[in-house]
Amino acid sequence: MKEAIATFDKYAADYDRWFDENREIVDTQVAALRRVLPRAGIGLEIGAGSGRFASRLGVTHGLDPARRLLAYAKNRQVEPVQGIAEALPYKAETFDYLLLMTSICFFADLGTAFCEAFRGQRPEGRIVIGFLDKYGEIARRERGRKTPGRFLRSAIFRSTDEVTAALYKAG
Repeated sequence: MKEAIATFDKYAADYDRWFDENREIVDTQVAALRRVLPRAGIGLEIGAGSGRFASRLGVTHGLDPARRLLAYAKNRQVEPVQGIAEALPYKAETFDYLLLMTSICFFADLGTAFCEAFRGQRPEGRIVIGFLDKYGEIARRERGRKTPGRFLRSAIFRSTDEVTAALYKAG
């Protein structure tokens, strides 16, 4: 995980630029998320990065371990907090919803991260997870590369069954 944080900090501008260069993909993902995210309430994106999803979706709080990415999020009107998913620096039952968009592949301990998300969620709250499936196109492409991409080099791709089991185990 430390390697991933260092990479995202070092190449923050490159990471953020990807969203401009792949607008069609991002627009599709944002549209899908809009269908499942609550339209009101206080939200937190865990693994907010540069705030590209949070800012477009009205998620006002963003958590990420990469300090340089959080500077971008702040410029996008996302309240940035440096931290990790496995130890949320928030009181219990703070958020109406939590968004985890393509971030769970970087969590050191998926079960603990999900326990923390449940702790941070208000009763009747919602957790929305978008992830790179172990058997999906992106994971297959990364496994087939001689040199893995810099941002996904330390990713742990998980299957839908693995994510579902971790959610159930976390409560």
